[in-house]
Amino acid sequence: MQISGKRYLDYSSFIKLQFGERVQKIALNIGFSCPNRDGSKGFGGCTYCNNNTFNPDYCEPQKSIQEQLELGIHFFSKKKNYNHYLAYFQAYTNTYSDIESLKKMYQEALKVPNIIGLVIGTRPDCISDEVIDYLSFLSKKYFIALEFGVESTNEKTLLSVNRCHTFEETKTTFEKCKNKGFHLGAHIILGLPGETKKELLNHAGEISKLPIDTLKIHQLQIVKNSVMAIQYKRNPENFNLFTVENYIEFIAEFITHLRPNIIIERFTSETPSDLLIAPKWGLKNFEMVAKIDSYLAKNNLWQGKFYKESISMI
Repeated sequence: MQISGKRYLDYSSFIKLQFGERVQKIALNIGFSCPNRDGSKGFGGCTYCNNNTFNPDYCEPQKSIQEQLELGIHFFSKKKNYNHYLAYFQAYTNTYSDIESLKKMYQEALKVPNIIGLVIGTRPDCISDEVIDYLSFLSKKYFIALEFGVESTNEKTLLSVNRCHTFEETKTTFEKCKNKGFHLGAHIILGLPGETKKELLNHAGEISKLPIDTLKIHQLQIVKNSVMAIQYKRNPENFNLFTVENYIEFIAEFITHLRPNIIIERFTSETPSDLLIAPKWGLKNFEMVAKIDSYLAKNNLWQGKFYKESISMI
């Protein structure tokens, strides 16, 4: 499948192909928690996490879903002429409630004018068969995407960052969700403490085995008010953070081992400067993408170039 002139499947081209136009996500914060925050599985949350790093100003849990969406639509309509939007249930774990409460929330979002679908971020250990079936039902009428935080395919890493679930659970959940009519996505963080280059490249092969449509790749960032910020201050030698140049080289190699029909939604995360401790690259996402595109072309690399070899060799 090729949907653009790029050397990888890019999300913007997929959206234009899917809808015939640009469609903007509107982030929501409903005030959910996570099982590794509230004590049901653990406390403190993921060691790298501070949800304020990706919540827009209009995205406040004390506001209703409708109000957040209307404010978001107003915000983006001043930037570009969008006709349609996706409600993005983003902060924390957005299936971590009972089915009736979730139905009300999702329905409230879909009733807002010009909202044509949902993108739901969650954890692989926090989705029931009832929720899967309901999202499958909604997908017959709306665009539905379900994103899971995989973060690492290494069990030791998941334990060390306090995810409180295993990669085996992740694989089981994806199997339950495949062929249900909605899009499946995954998030992966590159550069978590203790992972070698070989282990990082192995993520590409393991992620490729999952029945995902899209992938969001994040470089590890140390952000304020996270457990990892304290760990970094105490023992910076335990962290091997990417430089811009090293990341470009690595991400190019990484995607050569990635299944070629996975749509890459992002290569990097961009944290507000007042919350970012390290690494401070000083680049916008689009600037980083341009550098990656240039490196891929210069070195004649593309997504999936070594995919078959990666399954058996890495």
